[in-house]
Amino acid sequence: MRTLLAVDGGNSKTAVALVAEDGTVLATGTGGGFRPQTEGVPAAIDVLLDAVRRALGPDIRPPFADHVAAYLAGADLPVEEEELRAEILRRGYGRTAVVGNDTFALLRAGAGRPYGAAVVCGAGINAVAVSPGGQTARYPALGRFSGDWGGGLGLGEEVLWHAVRAEDGRGPATALLDVVREVFGTRTAEEVVLGLHFRSLAWGRLNELVPPLLATAAAGDPAARALVERQAEEVAVMGVAALRRLGMLGSPCEVVLGGGVLAARDPLLTRLVEERYAAAAPLATLVVAADPPIVGAVLLGLEQLGAAEGAEGRVRAAFASPPAA
Repeated sequence: MRTLLAVDGGNSKTAVALVAEDGTVLATGTGGGFRPQTEGVPAAIDVLLDAVRRALGPDIRPPFADHVAAYLAGADLPVEEEELRAEILRRGYGRTAVVGNDTFALLRAGAGRPYGAAVVCGAGINAVAVSPGGQTARYPALGRFSGDWGGGLGLGEEVLWHAVRAEDGRGPATALLDVVREVFGTRTAEEVVLGLHFRSLAWGRLNELVPPLLATAAAGDPAARALVERQAEEVAVMGVAALRRLGMLGSPCEVVLGGGVLAARDPLLTRLVEERYAAAAPLATLVVAADPPIVGAVLLGLEQLGAAEGAEGRVRAAFASPPAA
């Protein structure tokens, strides 16, 4: 029986699963964040190797499986997917390999059918759509200069922007100034700005501003409310535009929502997202993925192997059950 090594490489952690062709999950493991765009492709693939060794043992040597299905953050463009795939094959991790963006794994994990749309709003934001015939619509997802807005880091930057301007008089008063001071334990917002500039504060800590931003918006602060409304609009625009490009707005389909910002199910943000999809894509059903994205990577890999239908049920059951003691 052939084996599959499935990978979900996210910005915060990398999950792997070794799975038999019939859907039996043989081993799982996790490693650090997968960040090829900032740390380079070889270093990112080293993170994958660490996760595999946690799953299969420190002495394991390649090949790890017959086929590798890797769905990875930072694989935003076809050329990046091919570069990562080439490195996986060069190291001999599998005899064959497919590499795609991690948003495709989110879609497959959360949707009842292998088509629809997925929007991930975690540290960043991205979306894809897949038609019933297999055509895809996607975005470069390289940041604000490629048309993106929001995600945890983007929202954190906006919170800090409003806080600094409230503090120095360039902008109106907002409770977001207190949010910044409390989260970072500083006397001023300017101290946070300088900490980021001189790198005594990690940029990733801006994600910590998102939960209190949502609470502040719910309490009625105008600046906070405007940010949450705009984030809801972006979550809707990305999914709706992707569906429109594939001609799917006129047919029922699922839109899978994932990433830490959306998976938290904040009542205000959730309601605003639902309202916007109801207006722009009334036939779409919103789904917050119950299964982790590694499930989607496994299912896509099994489909690439031509596995039997019963394999999907085994995979979902395995990840729904608590691990054995």
